[in-house]
Amino acid sequence: MNWLINRLSKMRLFQGDLDLHLVRASMVVIYFFFGYQKWFDYEAQGLIPFFTHGPLIFWMVPVFGMKVSTYFLGASEWLFGALLLAGFGNRKLGVLGALGSVVTFLCTVTIIPFMPDGWARSASGFPAMVGNVAFLMKDVVLLAVSFYLLKQDLVRAALPTQVVAERDGQAVNQVIA
Repeated sequence: MNWLINRLSKMRLFQGDLDLHLVRASMVVIYFFFGYQKWFDYEAQGLIPFFTHGPLIFWMVPVFGMKVSTYFLGASEWLFGALLLAGFGNRKLGVLGALGSVVTFLCTVTIIPFMPDGWARSASGFPAMVGNVAFLMKDVVLLAVSFYLLKQDLVRAALPTQVVAERDGQAVNQVIA
């Protein structure tokens, strides 16, 4: 087993930031696809139980109505996806996208305990999830992924920028704080 671990750890594939780029790219795709759905009536109808049982979003439908609430979610998802996409080149924009993503998934994860009929009574209830609770469980992972992206972008955005300049024909590193 040690041989396998040693061989894999020396592979170029595991030396760089491929994991960060794959996680970021997958979140961008998820946000664009899920954001797209929010512009259609079938999705608005499907979101009613989430809005009515979400302790952090319950107020949206009474204030804005169902259509505007779902449009707001769709626009927010596209915005966070675009900011995460921009995070490939600009860590500060990535921080904004990841922060929005963390807030988004905190809002959805908090719905889980309040969703009616989310636990199969035939299997003695919790932890036998069904329906909307089973759908929301993916958001636990997406919250963790969002936190990972936030941490990575915060660390990278906080690092001083290193500039290589040339003086008298020799390369000189300059740190810009």
